Amino acid sequence: MSPQETPSTRRPGPGTIVWGAVILVIGSLVLLNQLTDIQFDTGIVLMGLLVGTGAALVIGGALAMARKDRTEPPS
Repeated sequence: MSPQETPSTRRPGPGTIVWGAVILVIGSLVLLNQLTDIQFDTGIVLMGLLVGTGAALVIGGALAMARKDRTEPPS
């Protein structure tokens, strides 16, 4: 098979997924704050997002590294 005929196996990286989720959460919280009477403590929300994002990036990177190690042929 030529390189053009092989199916693409590229997947989005963990960073792309995590940062996309962070943007969705921020947007949802802003909308929720504007459309309802619910008020958020900005500092607490930002700290929670920071901790959650860091944990997700570390776990996603570790899983991606483990998956890459299993898919590489032994040398």
